[in-house]
Amino acid sequence: MPELPEVEVVRRGLERWVAGRTVEAVEVLHPRAVRRHPGGGADFAARLCGETIGAAQRRGKYLWLPLEGRDLSVLGHLGMSGQLLVQPQDAPDEKHLRIRVRFTDSDSGSAAGAAGTELRFVDQRTFGGLSLHEVAADSTDGLPDVIAHIARDPLDPLFDEGAYHLALRAKRTTIKRALLDQSLISGVGNIYADEALWRAKLHYERPTAGITRQRSAELLGHARDVMNAALAVGGTSFDSLYVNVNGESGYFDRSLDAYGREDEPCRRCGTPMRRRPWMNRSSYFCPRCQRPPRVAS
Repeated sequence: MPELPEVEVVRRGLERWVAGRTVEAVEVLHPRAVRRHPGGGADFAARLCGETIGAAQRRGKYLWLPLEGRDLSVLGHLGMSGQLLVQPQDAPDEKHLRIRVRFTDSDSGSAAGAAGTELRFVDQRTFGGLSLHEVAADSTDGLPDVIAHIARDPLDPLFDEGAYHLALRAKRTTIKRALLDQSLISGVGNIYADEALWRAKLHYERPTAGITRQRSAELLGHARDVMNAALAVGGTSFDSLYVNVNGESGYFDRSLDAYGREDEPCRRCGTPMRRRPWMNRSSYFCPRCQRPPRVAS
């Protein structure tokens, strides 16, 4: 599933190519793509037509397109294989095209070079989707109400490290579970959790109750560093499912230190990296640099 860097790459593309454009027509080609919209596909299309798209926003792995002059947004979740593509209107339809949004392009505020293009939501596995939602009542940044519980991410200037550390200690769980808990910290998924833990020399099963303020600050610093590095090269792409709005893949998979490197030498000490099943996923770690916590007798 795309994590913060991948979603941010898509957000930037939408901000460039979609913001300021007015919707002329919407075509919903698969009902699952709008299953989170209470009114269904016809209602989604009817309500979106005539609206002008504002600057794309993001919170963690979620992104949304606010509608100008309205307390309403198009919320998008990419799921496992969702893609938001800006394509020429005459480009052949993708095999797994689920939603098509066409624009009037009559507004003077339209993105330069965007005329003649449309927004397409493509999703092979149909786990993602688009939906319309009201802005949360107490939100100061237009957050849709259905994701009001999602915490800020470590790249957010308003992220509170002190509050995060206190919540981490109070949670009484293990450190990787806490990194993936979107109510504590958003945007970090399995890949970047493993990368940050490797850099911090922390085992994924380390109890959060024993994490000091200094150690949690170091871990957050590593999480920021690895996600910023991934963002600089377009994110991490292991297959053709994650792409930016122009259909291009990211290249950070070539720089990963932990994730996907089972049996390869640790870049720090040379010990073969290991992989262990973990919560229907995998955890990659160095058995020497990231020693497991002692089990109480």
